[in-house]
Amino acid sequence: MFESDARHPLVEHAVLPTVSGFEDEEPPSLSRRHPMWKDVSADQWDDWRWQTHNSIRSVRQLRNLLPFSPAELEALGRLEGEYKLAIPPYYFSLIDPEDPNDPIRLQSVPSPLEAENPSGYELDDPLEEDKDSPVPGLTHRYPDRALLITTPNCTMYCRYCTRKRATLTRGGWEGVSADDERMIQYVREHREIRDVVVSGGDPLTLPVGKLRFYLENLKAINHVDVIRIGTRVPVTLPQRLYDPELIDLLGSTEKVYIQTHFNHPREVTPEAMRVCRSLLRAGMPINNHSVLLKGVNDDLGTMRSLLRNLLKAKVRPYYLFHCDPVTGAGHFRTSVWKGLEIMEGLRGHMSGIGIPTYVVDSPHGGGKIPMMPNYLVSMSDDAVVLRNYEGLLIRYQAEDKPAVNGQPTNTRGVSGLLQGDKSALIPHDNERMARRKPRVVRDGCGGEGDSEGEANTDGGSLRPIIPLPMLNNNSGNGNAASNG
Repeated sequence: MFESDARHPLVEHAVLPTVSGFEDEEPPSLSRRHPMWKDVSADQWDDWRWQTHNSIRSVRQLRNLLPFSPAELEALGRLEGEYKLAIPPYYFSLIDPEDPNDPIRLQSVPSPLEAENPSGYELDDPLEEDKDSPVPGLTHRYPDRALLITTPNCTMYCRYCTRKRATLTRGGWEGVSADDERMIQYVREHREIRDVVVSGGDPLTLPVGKLRFYLENLKAINHVDVIRIGTRVPVTLPQRLYDPELIDLLGSTEKVYIQTHFNHPREVTPEAMRVCRSLLRAGMPINNHSVLLKGVNDDLGTMRSLLRNLLKAKVRPYYLFHCDPVTGAGHFRTSVWKGLEIMEGLRGHMSGIGIPTYVVDSPHGGGKIPMMPNYLVSMSDDAVVLRNYEGLLIRYQAEDKPAVNGQPTNTRGVSGLLQGDKSALIPHDNERMARRKPRVVRDGCGGEGDSEGEANTDGGSLRPIIPLPMLNNNSGNGNAASNG
């Protein structure tokens, strides 16, 4: 079992050097402990009940832990009644207190910017979930999926949360209510529902008995194939999942997938990796949702580091959401071009299993709309021209059929690729092509020569084993390409 008994004081991470333009691999973040809790025993620190009881829940507590100007404190005081505040000591300890723009702080600590709405576009329910709610607490938008709001409570209240309207409710929801029964009954009666998202708030804050009510009832519905638990507990309070009873309950349901929510590489701590391993051992796949947040992860280096750390934890990056236009979160929202810029720097530069789908969850209940760089450059009846991550333009004939264009027309560039007398346009400084040194062997004896097309001193002919791309250089097309 992966333990994290060794605790470290709050320290700044050193900036890692780069070699040949590639960032060094950064290990998962170290465990941290804010000096305020330096004397807390390891047993208490690892107890989720102690973490919950000692969560920071007021601006009065914050001002003793972080520096604020008088104007900031006044503004935060006005915000205190607008949206709940809770930060477990574990998650708060990930903050660098000397950095007012620390990415962990931005996600968890209130900001005066939450009171601003310069565009007037921010909404309490930007995705119109309530309008697609046939019974209280259940959203049925996609034909085969339903979302259940099971609790208003979270271990930590993210400042950009889409569902602030639901989490504003205080206390309660511990017993099974008539609304809970109605949600389960609705799923029973609608056989088209194959996938149920159990969400909130955070369903892993529910008492085990109430969580069991949802899981056992959904498991018993034959047409439900998948139960997704939407939770940020592995990120903000992993100690909750140190409880084997909770892991056993989740695993025994058999249909459960975990949908968690890491936004920054510093959140991938040894504690978080420990609980991810426990969930995986119990048979639950883990997918990650990230939100693109200004100042938190809106740069390529941070996003690559996050995704690589998730792969180390065997957590599949699933979605990268554009931040929703929810009340109080406007200062987190980037341009869509920023998201596309980041996606451009992922495809081809890291493993495909580590690349999430960038989506806009559209207003008016339009659902998730994928956004991606444009890899389809042009097309004809015979072929398409595709662009890869290196900038190569490649002619691809999808169907096995004779060309209908007849004789190629004298034309250049992308148009020349579509005419079929060229297969690719290759940038002149392509590094991969430069690595393709001709490797040759001598017919009959397997020896190596010095270069393609040359003869050894004994007169044996040479043949290429890995030839460079051979492009047809018919005159008039003008598509000569450098092989580096």
